[in-house]
Parts: sequence; structure tokens; C-alpha cells
Amino acid sequence: MTESTRHANPEPGNSLGVDVAAVAPQIKAEILAEALPYIRKFHGKTIVVKYGGNAMTEERLKHGFARDVILLKLVGMNPVVVHGGGPQIDSALKKIGKQGTFVQGMRITDEETMEVVEWVLGGEVQQDIVMLINHYGGQAVGLTGKDGGLIRARKMRMPDREKPGEFLDLGFVGEIDAINPAVVKALQDDAFIPIISPIGFGDDGQAYNINADLVAGKIAEILKAEKLIMMTNIPGVMDKSGNLVTDLSAREIDEMFEDGTISGGMLPKISSALDAAKSGVNTVHIIDGRIEHSLLLEVLTEQAFGTMIRSH
Repeated sequence: MTESTRHANPEPGNSLGVDVAAVAPQIKAEILAEALPYIRKFHGKTIVVKYGGNAMTEERLKHGFARDVILLKLVGMNPVVVHGGGPQIDSALKKIGKQGTFVQGMRITDEETMEVVEWVLGGEVQQDIVMLINHYGGQAVGLTGKDGGLIRARKMRMPDREKPGEFLDLGFVGEIDAINPAVVKALQDDAFIPIISPIGFGDDGQAYNINADLVAGKIAEILKAEKLIMMTNIPGVMDKSGNLVTDLSAREIDEMFEDGTISGGMLPKISSALDAAKSGVNTVHIIDGRIEHSLLLEVLTEQAFGTMIRSH
């Protein structure tokens, strides 16, 4: 794929507006043939996908994502999915009378919230993804940080921006100590698709809620992924005028951090993307998960989506 070629997104939420059944067989064959160079280029390569937003809550998009991941696996790539689940956690907390609170894009997580996070992410959300992929003929296996010692974590110390030298207490929010990729590699070798919940564990067995963008970025680094693709609810990174920025360098990202263009929930996402790019992940993309088959469009066509992040 010519990574420098960037095109505008179609409208979010719309499919391509084509009656697939009415497309002539010859045209379908030509479309498939055009994907061949990308299938060849990325054959045997690892592609880490951060799966979140509308793509994992809208039924049409959920089913499309499951089929897309299976297709990447069947043509010889190694997709690894790291999922979020913010809306599902918020919904579960609401049922027990709690309100989610965020600081700099991170969820404050007390003991009761951590129990909900473990149940929702490691149980409900993860198993929904696994079941859907298996339903369409794939072989998915769910993992948390506990499995095979995948994610070792410790309590996060977040600097307080208003009080230099002091730190915010976010409760059981974790940062990554180490990733042990052995279990992921073993699953890949046996043709399984790993589905990873962003829950890490300390040496004492304490569970920690870790931002899914951070986990996806670190997994991509450790696995030396060809691509890290982050699916979001926006077209990509927007400038101060609301226009899509299709290509970003590390210097430009630092400037956007400084002037507040990138803030809130986008902070951990962009930071993780940049760290992954600096650590050897070939290309990092932030794409609009509201567009049907955006994952395939990014990997298998010249029609690049969203924002590509470079380390230089």
C-alpha cells in the first residue's frame, strides 16, 4: 500500500451504498484481484486492531467486523484484537447507581468499579466478540492479562497538571510493567485469533483497569506488528478548524498536545500510537469504525482512511 496516498472518508455510518448482489461477477473478480498485492505484502504479518466505539455496539458493524477479521486471518495475516468497552462499563455502573468519572481520558476505578470492569470486559464484552467470530467460522480465543502472564501491571501514578510534583490517585488504574507475548504467539501459530481484554495483574494478583489504547500500542510493539489500527468514533485526528489531518509526524503531534488540539480521551490514544510508531511498528492508523468494512479498506485497498502516524 502506498501509505502516502490519503483520500477523504465517505460519510460515517453509511455502507458503500452498493447492492452487492447486483454487481457483475467480473467486477467482483476485478475487485478481489486488486487486493492481491496487499494480501501478498502483509502475508504472515501481525496486525493489531484496537476495537472500540460504535463498531462494537452497533449490530451491523459488529457482524461486519467479525467477518473482516476472519478474512484477514484466512488470507494469511495474523490479526490480534484488543477491545475496549467504555459504554458497556458505564451501562453496568449505572445499574448499580454509580457514575463513571474520568481524568485526562482515564477512568477513576475504585474497588467496586474494578469488579464491574473485570466482569464486563473479561466476561461479557470479550465473549460476545469471541462468539461472533466463531459464529462466522473463525477460531477466536479470549484472553486477559492473567492468561499466560500476558499483562503484568502496577498502579498508575498520573502527574497532576495543576500541582507540579504531585500525583493523582486513580484507584485501580494500571500501567503496563511487562507484556509476555508467548500465549499470543502460540495461538497465532495454531490459527487462532486472540481477543485481548485490557486488564492487567500485579505480582500480588490485584487486577488493574488499563486503557485499551495503551494495551494495543504495547502489544503491537512487543509483537513487532506490521500495523496498529485504532478504530474510533471519529474520522481521525482533527485540527483546530475541525478538518481531518491525514498524516502526522511526532513533531506535529507534540505541537497539538501543547496547544490543546489533542485532549481528553484522544490523549492516551495518540500517545500510544506515537510510542508504537517510534518502537518499530511499521504504520499506525486511526480510522473511523462507524464506516462499514473500514478495517478491510485500510488493509486491502489504496483507499486509506483516517490519520496515519509517523515517528519522524
